[in-house]
Amino acid sequence: MIKSKNNSEHYIWGNNCDSWVLKASANLSVKQEIMPSGTSEKLHFHENAEQFFYILKGEAVFYSNEEKFSVKTGESISILPKLKHYISNESEKDLEFLVISSPSADNDRIEI
Repeated sequence: MIKSKNNSEHYIWGNNCDSWVLKASANLSVKQEIMPSGTSEKLHFHENAEQFFYILKGEAVFYSNEEKFSVKTGESISILPKLKHYISNESEKDLEFLVISSPSADNDRIEI
């Protein structure tokens, strides 16, 4: 089946951030997300899941192992299992991205 934001499960997380579940299986999760300006996740890691973030629009700031990475439209970053990290939108505009997790990061998030 063809999936998009228009026909996928939607939920709100954090401080008014949107997520659409484009693919959900035990081995693979694909979500399209929007983070408004000034929002961020909490520091966490995944025991098993590797995550791949692809920025569709805007600029993301990733914090990992006390380093800061700026990832812009058309760029991507991979986060390996057990790596402490979080994503933040420190810009004035919405941030839109895909997050692909293998295996699924559902029930595999440990907040610090």
